[in-house]
Amino acid sequence: MSFQKLNGFNDVSFIGLKNYKRLFNVHYYKAIWNSLRYTFWTIFVLVPLPLLLAVLLNNKLTIGKTFFRSVFFLPALTSVIVAGMFFRYAFGSQDATFMNAILGKFGIPARKWLMEANTGMLALVVLCTWRWLGVNIVYFLSGLQNISPELYESAEIDGANAVQKLFYITLPSLRPVTTYVITISVYGGLSMFAESFSFWTARSPEDIGLTLVGYIYSAGFTNNDLGLASAIGVTLIILIMAITAAQLFMTGFFKKEQ
Repeated sequence: MSFQKLNGFNDVSFIGLKNYKRLFNVHYYKAIWNSLRYTFWTIFVLVPLPLLLAVLLNNKLTIGKTFFRSVFFLPALTSVIVAGMFFRYAFGSQDATFMNAILGKFGIPARKWLMEANTGMLALVVLCTWRWLGVNIVYFLSGLQNISPELYESAEIDGANAVQKLFYITLPSLRPVTTYVITISVYGGLSMFAESFSFWTARSPEDIGLTLVGYIYSAGFTNNDLGLASAIGVTLIILIMAITAAQLFMTGFFKKEQ
């Protein structure tokens, strides 16, 4: 379909690479930039933070572990549209909104969070972190509970402290889980759409919320340009595969076990 022009089900013509040549425009560049930025920041937050919290929740000295596990996981059960509406109001431009009220406590002027590129991206990352933090904690907890206690006991006998056990036992043992979390985060980041749509619907000021999937939606459903939408989709698949392959290569996924 990406090589075709469609004017209806019975009017389809082959146009070669013309749909791909049309991708050289500012909207496509902006969509790629926003998708890559969002993916980077969600991985930057949603790998180390849930890992740290999982280690704390796995500690036998932590009180209320079951309660905190439930609290962290509950947002994942919430509809992204409902959560998006809440965060949309929280990041609203009025002085009385949640975020501007916090700024007001410190004497900082109110901001138009969803009208600026950086603060808009911050709102997206905060929403993503709120929803998926608990899920990633579950992944890391499952990995932690598969580490043999004998490794820690042996390390304690050798005089290892908590930090040394974290860096020499816990983190290396969690490498498969970490690789998996990063892999699904790459896919989730580059395919993000619902969060952006819940903030800005179909159009955002100066495309600050436009993502690759959002551009597919705009081209295919708003403008009824299915050929261009298919071309964007093909490049999105290639981008996800390329980044995932590079990430797996860098983490040693393709190395043969000794």
